[in-house]
Amino acid sequence: MSAPVLSLRGVSKNFGGVRALVDVDVDVREHEVLAVVGDNGAGKSTLAGVVAGAFRPDAGEVLLDGAPVVLDSPAAARAHGIAAVFQQLALVDDLDVVENVFLGQETLRGPFLDEIAMEREAWGLLDQLAATVPSVRQPVRTLSGGQRQVVAVARALLGAPRVLVLDEPTAALGVRQTAEVLNLIEKLRERGHAVVLISHQAGDLQAVADRILVLRLGRVHGEFAGDTSYEDLLAAMTGAVRPARPGGPARPSTDPGRERRSGGTGAVHR
Repeated sequence: MSAPVLSLRGVSKNFGGVRALVDVDVDVREHEVLAVVGDNGAGKSTLAGVVAGAFRPDAGEVLLDGAPVVLDSPAAARAHGIAAVFQQLALVDDLDVVENVFLGQETLRGPFLDEIAMEREAWGLLDQLAATVPSVRQPVRTLSGGQRQVVAVARALLGAPRVLVLDEPTAALGVRQTAEVLNLIEKLRERGHAVVLISHQAGDLQAVADRILVLRLGRVHGEFAGDTSYEDLLAAMTGAVRPARPGGPARPSTDPGRERRSGGTGAVHR
């Protein structure tokens, strides 16, 4: 097993009296898809925000190649090779694909936009992702949900990040569009990226995940192999089993309500 490119050690995050993450340890490796699952309020999106620099942890540390780093903004995360695509894609519907990919990161030739270079690079990124976008000069409002995800990921790939966080990329997509996104995730893994996949979808996990991290009430409640049955994952998500050691089997809980009673205020963030 390769060394982690990114690690979280003892990370906690509070929002006022709300305990969103509690003493979380995570390892992320290149050429791997780490899926993060949990019920609503488990802390999944907060974890994604910490990795992407949107939230600075109140305790613990973030390590890149074993060395501590400070990710106090998305720009700082990008400077360290970490990019994210959140559920709200932040695409501009009336701009075309090229304009969305390079929005805020335009290539210049002297004082002018280098449209030819940007179009060429946009096509190159889409080709690497095996995308089926008819034209990079059509407005993104004309694209399907799956194609819009591809455009958002292509934008995130500018600067060649090593770690890519995908927050619920198949939410509200149909079967065909979901298949496009899952194929995209496999391409990212093949290219050597470390992918952190936040998802509720059992089919997504079974299709692409190498490892699955279960969060419950802001805590790590087990780490499982990618081929673990959804029934076992659901048991961990609901507290029917006690937390498993990484790679180890989960154990039946003698008191499923114990963790909830000991979880401080009981208020959680997603």
